[in-house]
Amino acid sequence: MTTELILILSLYAAIILTSLLGENGPVKIFSQAGPILASRVERNLATGYQFTNKETGGIVPAWKDPE
Repeated sequence: MTTELILILSLYAAIILTSLLGENGPVKIFSQAGPILASRVERNLATGYQFTNKETGGIVPAWKDPE
């Protein structure tokens, strides 16, 4: 019984580690998607994409010159 338990747990651990650290794991996906996400955020901040002023009912606020 102990041998079967150890084999099942080893198989389960191998499957979990492969899914987390494998070719399509979250670490690799996030490292590849990071630059793309950063460029989208930078573009949206530069252009004011979907910025709304909640006080005036959804009108896009105007850009102000820095003081």
